[in-house]
Amino acid sequence: MIPRDHTKLICDIGELSGLFSDTTSLDGFLQKIVEMISSHMHSEVCSIYIYYENTNELVLRATKGLKPEAIGKVKMKLGEGLTGIALKELRPVSEKYASKTPGYRYFPEIGEEQYESFLAVPIVRGTNRIGAVVIQNSQKNYFSEEDTKVFRAITSQLANTIETAKLLISLNEKSSLPAASVISKDLQYIKGRIGCEGYAFAEAIVHEQSAILALPLYDAGKTRFTLEDFYRAVQSTEQQLEALQQQIEEKLSDVASLIFTAQILMLKDPAFLDVIVDAIKAGSNPPDAVRLVVTQYASMFDGLPNQYMRDKKHDVLDIGNRLLENLVGVLDAQHDLNGKIIISRQLYPSDILKFSSLNVKGIILLSGGVASHLTILAVSLGLPVVFCEEPGLLKIAVGTKIILDADQGNIYINPTKEVIETFKNKEKDREFAAKLKGEIKEKTITRDGTAVDLMANINLLGDLVAARQYKAQGIGLYRTEFPFIVRSDFPSEEEQLSIYTKLVNGMPGKEITFRTLDIGGDKVLSYYDNGNEENPFLGMRSIRFSLRHKDVFAQQIRAILRAGVGANIRIMFPMISSLDEFLEAKDFVQQCVDELKQEGISCHDTPPIGMMVELPSVIEIIDELAQAADFFSIGTNDFIQYMLAVDRTNEKVADFFLPHHPGVLRALSRVAKAAKYHNKDVSVCGLMAHQEKFVPYLLGIGIRKFSIDSRYLYKIQRAVERVDIKTAIVETENILSHKMVRDIESLLK
Repeated sequence: MIPRDHTKLICDIGELSGLFSDTTSLDGFLQKIVEMISSHMHSEVCSIYIYYENTNELVLRATKGLKPEAIGKVKMKLGEGLTGIALKELRPVSEKYASKTPGYRYFPEIGEEQYESFLAVPIVRGTNRIGAVVIQNSQKNYFSEEDTKVFRAITSQLANTIETAKLLISLNEKSSLPAASVISKDLQYIKGRIGCEGYAFAEAIVHEQSAILALPLYDAGKTRFTLEDFYRAVQSTEQQLEALQQQIEEKLSDVASLIFTAQILMLKDPAFLDVIVDAIKAGSNPPDAVRLVVTQYASMFDGLPNQYMRDKKHDVLDIGNRLLENLVGVLDAQHDLNGKIIISRQLYPSDILKFSSLNVKGIILLSGGVASHLTILAVSLGLPVVFCEEPGLLKIAVGTKIILDADQGNIYINPTKEVIETFKNKEKDREFAAKLKGEIKEKTITRDGTAVDLMANINLLGDLVAARQYKAQGIGLYRTEFPFIVRSDFPSEEEQLSIYTKLVNGMPGKEITFRTLDIGGDKVLSYYDNGNEENPFLGMRSIRFSLRHKDVFAQQIRAILRAGVGANIRIMFPMISSLDEFLEAKDFVQQCVDELKQEGISCHDTPPIGMMVELPSVIEIIDELAQAADFFSIGTNDFIQYMLAVDRTNEKVADFFLPHHPGVLRALSRVAKAAKYHNKDVSVCGLMAHQEKFVPYLLGIGIRKFSIDSRYLYKIQRAVERVDIKTAIVETENILSHKMVRDIESLLK
């Protein structure tokens, strides 16, 4: 058997990006996929079947090795044949002698009878069936168990891209586009809420997701463009998108996930381009043809069945704007984001990543919460963010100068010279403060000699640089959901392994706590349709999601265990509500350990397993949980939210989000006491952990570990050094004796 180097295909995103190069159609794109897989796997046959829900059929769309005239003609029902069984049951089907296997279906017109070794893997996104990839070989018993695992990883990586191709093909087959015919001054200062601290002074640009395609300025009566001009614009647009994709992958390898896939595929779609070409040949000026066809094409997405698919309309509008810019030769001021401050009603995580690659200076959002995943992502990317509810901002003129003071949550429109000078001085102070990270000490000690561990929160791999610079003693919280949130499909076990390995290698010898997938509430997956939940914060989220979808959970746990070989890792479950739930999740980790050992795969087989303390229900059973768990981490954001029934993303009730509520403080004290009694480690993270006024209280109840964003490490270290533990205990007891919020607030000040 020919040895196969699987690592290259799985981990080399550049190779996957290369699928877009030198292809001129969607069918050509799918054909390049089968050729790449066939070459890598040394298989004589590789085929892609696309599943159509309306007919319940799998249709052959690309093949290498079978008769090419069979493409589009070979069809089978879901569950029919070995390929149909693989997709129906959502599992790989591997057979040594395919023709002798029950369920095998023979197609005389495709010439596959000589290929006995058979391996089919379903292509799925979440729970949606997309199709299947099949590889075959004439050598019997050719495919190994390792091949099956790797093949599953390959299809996982390509699932979103193939789904986009499937969507475009379906639209082309179902529809034929109609023939194209020829074609606030009062705002000065706004007080908002801090999203991500920082400062920016730049021109503003309104970025509306629902905006109608904007046409770059040109004199239609004087300027006529040719068909050749249009083809050049297509080529330039494709080159720009591929360059952007490469740039963002180099910067954010853990979450990039081919986010420009849809736009690149649009440029490969002859059904899309040909309508524009036909309009141009009929006499339309090319810019008019582009604008009309793109608008019509985008409207087709509005009628699709789910929000995830409808949102792809924005990709169509984006590609239209880029085509127009390159066609006219003048960059549209309404689309040039470089060096701008973005004003938008709503953004997606992929938008934040794109803005980062386009050198955006800051963001003003008219919706969202200060603790949302967009904010956390912006922190990792260093983008200042302010939230406000001023719709007038959406009407300001392009090029309006704005000062974004995200340290205070202030927005200045067309600032005066005096205001500009004030902020220039403030920027000098910021640069000076940045130098203080060189003064942070290796160890954090209170005034009376008590050691305190300051750990870093990590959202993206890029955060490791700051964690090392600020001398974090480890990673107290790695938010594993970000490679899930900003992607367009579930990351495979191998993809997660690659990310987690880089994380472990980035902090050698240090303690690293992996929090398992924490989605739901304000952190949603665009590709997973969980239905409309009346209250998502009380819905299918966090550990509930993982235990409901154990196939997804298993891939994550296995990747963590594999990455943790020889490292000091810990596994932590979010949103635990009962002892039963914690033990079920803990037992599942052991099952994954056992499976990895049976498969002969190296892993960390005894990681400490802990839980987030976030729900009121665990307070009354905290002693039982302390016996079962190896450690606690108090997530103060959700803990306060659920204790006080306050949606932390709802501005209308923001005043009720009170960390110093006596019920919150007393519950925190109970958790710390239970951990101390059972000799279990306890840390605190979230907003309270990086607010200096709470440091004496937290130390007073027994907290000796803080997990915070790296930028707060110096500030909290200084706060800890000012505390005498004995004095803090006395002050804490005094605080706990009070029952009124206003009295406690006064004591904390």
